[in-house]
Amino acid sequence: MSHEILNPKNWKPAKGYANGIAAEGRMIFCGGLIGWTGDQQFETDDFVGQVAQVLRNIVAVLAEGDARPDHLVRLTWYVTDKHEYLGRLPELGAVYREIIGRHFPAMALVQVGELVEDRAKVEIEATAVVPQP
Repeated sequence: MSHEILNPKNWKPAKGYANGIAAEGRMIFCGGLIGWTGDQQFETDDFVGQVAQVLRNIVAVLAEGDARPDHLVRLTWYVTDKHEYLGRLPELGAVYREIIGRHFPAMALVQVGELVEDRAKVEIEATAVVPQP
């Protein structure tokens, strides 16, 4: 991997994310993806189920650019209920590791009042850097 995790030596290590990542290569930017299928259909209103679909959507977009989940350098999560996110962290962690693996890029989470699609409970923007050959 061509990414370097940045964590000041006098800081506790981040758990489940990186404080910073340095990377070189071709950049891929994923717009805000939500928990519906490629046919723009929601299969669930469950928060964790929608997160799983969003993560699968990110992996599919990355694959179009010859990228993998371990090329991710940043994720920005927008959720409509931070309490649901915090209350379901063990389930979210399991789904994340199943789809993305044990790669934890720099991340931010923001609670928003609503998302554009009424049924959406989560939207995630992703940035990846693919190493040059």
